[in-house]
Amino acid sequence: MAIATVNPATGETLKTFDALNAGEIEERLVRADRAFGEYRLTDFAHRAGLMHRAADLLEEDQEGVARTITTEMGKTLVSARAEVAKCVKAMRWYAEHAEKLLADERPEQADVEDSGAVRAFVRYRPLGTVLAVMPWNFPLWQVVRFAAPALMAGNTGLLKHASNVPQTALYVEELFRRAGFPEGVFQTLLIGSDAIADLLRDERIVAATLTGSEPAGRSVASIAGDEIKKTVLELGGSDPYLVLPSADLDKAVRTAVTARVQNAGQSCIAAKRFLVHTDVFEQFSSAFVERMASLKVGDPMDEETDVGPLSSANGRSDLEALVDDATRRGATALCGGGRPQHLTNGYFYDPTVLTGITEAMRVHREEAFGPVASLYRVADLDEAIDLANDTPFGLSSNAWTRDPAEQERLTRDLAAGAVYFNGMTASHPGLPFGGTKRSGYGRELAGHGIREFCNATTVWFGPEG
Repeated sequence: MAIATVNPATGETLKTFDALNAGEIEERLVRADRAFGEYRLTDFAHRAGLMHRAADLLEEDQEGVARTITTEMGKTLVSARAEVAKCVKAMRWYAEHAEKLLADERPEQADVEDSGAVRAFVRYRPLGTVLAVMPWNFPLWQVVRFAAPALMAGNTGLLKHASNVPQTALYVEELFRRAGFPEGVFQTLLIGSDAIADLLRDERIVAATLTGSEPAGRSVASIAGDEIKKTVLELGGSDPYLVLPSADLDKAVRTAVTARVQNAGQSCIAAKRFLVHTDVFEQFSSAFVERMASLKVGDPMDEETDVGPLSSANGRSDLEALVDDATRRGATALCGGGRPQHLTNGYFYDPTVLTGITEAMRVHREEAFGPVASLYRVADLDEAIDLANDTPFGLSSNAWTRDPAEQERLTRDLAAGAVYFNGMTASHPGLPFGGTKRSGYGRELAGHGIREFCNATTVWFGPEG
């Protein structure tokens, strides 16, 4: 895939970039390795000052960065501004919390004495240079949620970003440089996917994190495993959205629409499968379809647009194949189901609600990466849980119920990395984020995330006499 900015709203190629050659990659590896040797010795106060400065600069740049994001991958400008603001928040959060999150841990004194020590503690030390392989759908947030904790922990980072967001990728490197981070602490590599394997096998890369597709995750994990290197993977998702009889239906419907079409439906944690109890199915379905059909699809730079284009022609073709397979096998599109007639350029797709889905249909098992909702009727809580878990994915989940017993049962039985009640799944710097099953492993954000790329070092002192 060419490294280029292609406007998804028009299909026009705006700018192309040359991939780094082997010598240029080597120069960046040397810089990262050299930078780690000195940067790891800095204290938290120094790193926090740099991170706060980066957050301030990003806040000042919000409008320009948002427009670059919208131009490169097609999300609405309103959403792009919100993404930038979220990144500013996360950078400040880690600047303020990293020292406490990585403070020395003191075991129980009885255990210290039982080990034969007079004193012992656990210290979190940085690992080294971490390779981050990141996707295009949240091109700034995905990078910052790695970089903020990694740099605050004392690591250095190399970014291999998606090939369709090169300007956003280069901006992040420049942002950290302007903030005063030493040369080599964070660098962007404009390279193709074929260069990743050699990087993973380079001894100067000590770990890797990837957000992306299952095939990409499998490839990175297998190579890193062969090299015995730590990885964190955040892969696909097909999150269930359960609506039970005690739900606030009006709020559940409004939130369902946002949860399905945010970022034009191109989000791993977007709700994709809507499992609605039969007692409220007709009421929910009617209101949900009405709201989905009324969304404005169009120019993502227009402040009134609800749904912009998909990021690429291939992405739209993949989505069309899923929907066509479902309707050919008997599913019904209650709204949408194709390309908007009034938009002849760009990669647009109408918000769609499918019903009558069976196990024979691809959409039942595969992730629909676009504004397509799968709507199911369930007879009771047991069927809802069984259907929610009938997926290879396990990233997050949503459940609408005000019944404490149902909430406890769902917390226990939903096979996912998160369970959100009466609201929409959304990541936050203070809460761990990650999945189970084929949605990956490891955690990002919160204390769990910053410790992923640390060496938890046991420090033990025996009697001196």
